[in-house]
Amino acid sequence: MTLTGHSLIAGQTVIGDGKTAFGYNPATNEQLDPAYSLITEDQLKAATEAAAAAYPSFSTLDPETHAGFLEAVAHNIDAIGDELIVRANQETGLPAARLQGERARTTGQLRLFAGVVRQGDFRGVRIDPAIPDRTPLPRADIRQRQIPLGPVAVFGASNFPFAFSTAGGDTASALAAGCPVVFKAHNAHPGTSELVGQAVTKAVQDFGLHPGVFSLIYGPGASIGQALVADPHIKAVGFTGSQAAGIALMRTAAGRREPIPVYAEMSSLNPVFVFEGALKGSDEQIDALAQRYVTAVTGSSGQLCTSPGLLFAPEGEAGDKLAAAVARAVSACAGQTMLTEGIAGSWNQGTQNLGAATGVELIGQGTEGPTKNAPAPTIFGTQVRDFVSNHVLHEEIFGAASLVIRYGSVKELLEAATRIEGQLTASLQLTEEDYPTAAPLIPVLEQKVGRIIVNGWPTGVEVGHAMVHGGPFPATSDSRTTSVGTLAINRFLRPVAYQNIPQELLPQPLQDTNPWHLNRRINGDFIPAAEKAEVGA
Repeated sequence: MTLTGHSLIAGQTVIGDGKTAFGYNPATNEQLDPAYSLITEDQLKAATEAAAAAYPSFSTLDPETHAGFLEAVAHNIDAIGDELIVRANQETGLPAARLQGERARTTGQLRLFAGVVRQGDFRGVRIDPAIPDRTPLPRADIRQRQIPLGPVAVFGASNFPFAFSTAGGDTASALAAGCPVVFKAHNAHPGTSELVGQAVTKAVQDFGLHPGVFSLIYGPGASIGQALVADPHIKAVGFTGSQAAGIALMRTAAGRREPIPVYAEMSSLNPVFVFEGALKGSDEQIDALAQRYVTAVTGSSGQLCTSPGLLFAPEGEAGDKLAAAVARAVSACAGQTMLTEGIAGSWNQGTQNLGAATGVELIGQGTEGPTKNAPAPTIFGTQVRDFVSNHVLHEEIFGAASLVIRYGSVKELLEAATRIEGQLTASLQLTEEDYPTAAPLIPVLEQKVGRIIVNGWPTGVEVGHAMVHGGPFPATSDSRTTSVGTLAINRFLRPVAYQNIPQELLPQPLQDTNPWHLNRRINGDFIPAAEKAEVGA
């Protein structure tokens, strides 16, 4: 496929009237061709207006066509082949195997949402038939369904060039809900974004959909990103990135004449809590536990939103053995290329600040990698009293760095857990003998995280129906939602009730004949699609 270096607005290649930007290979800091033209705020309006024009037809698409479109996007992404992996590797430094797995996750998400669209429960059909002879007052016929919010602005993430980018989770769930998408590419991987954007655009064209269903734009986040969120045609925002950028978008959205929701995934330290029982095994078992922790910290150069930035370990001989094992494990690690020179610089500054903090010591450090922007993985240590009292120890370091915190009692552990800000995950390493001491921690963590894990590690997020990838602020801007899994579709829907509407005017999902074969709730009772129930019965 040919890279044009320009935005794709409603199916058309649009040369930006602003400045130009390049992708860079973070392993060498070399500039990559082509140059990408950046659009202006005036050009942005064409994308948002097209999305608004696409909404009436796209939001009412029949389930089979709608699902087929999502599957076609997945097929088109797969069809790009190795070219996509090569370009993404050049722009991110991520290894081919990681990128291949991420591409499979991305196309798998799209196909999963196609199944959701066909099944149809997300439409939330509820029918309370009229009761004209009810006393003292009759009941009107009232029907409810979920409808798409409208055009959605999606921002690409730096650390997932596929799964949280052009056709990633936010785009897939918004399109599945029936919302047109205006996607702002991340400037760190413009070519990767364009290749996937071409795949989405081709599916739009092949299915004869309104071209405004999808647009891909390039522009500075500080101007075009803010203008996109402020545009009155946009009805919701999906974002994955830094806390500062996420909060800036939230402020813009809240300050509009019509405020809109921003579903932002931001920072997370993903604490791990190690209990006494988990350290009563052999030295080999302790070594294995330490190795799994270090692997979770260093995988993808630590640039995963679920990478564990904190590990709580008990004081005493067993905890000392774990700390020593962690030091050995991390010392054997070499740095991996980080996503950009700027991200590597932020990592260096963050580790310097943490290492200089009162009560913090270096537990172990690996070696720098053979490429540029590949700093040595680093593990620090401190005591729980210092962690509780020093906010610097609570700040996220995006990359291969983590902090081991030693605690002397379950009371100290519980106090520390209450001081932690909102997180995506929390993990518990324990045995059956630890259940009584771990039990009080569970209700505390329920208020702090979106996913609680036992004897596992937070990296490697399963995409399915039960997954929650979210959590209280600042992990996300809305703890009621998830950005991974089929429940993500609910972010882009709202309920509408229809009272005493004639059959001829009702939307198809609410008609008595149930032409879309949906599961429904009638008078509060669940009625499967296969069951031919009389609505008024």
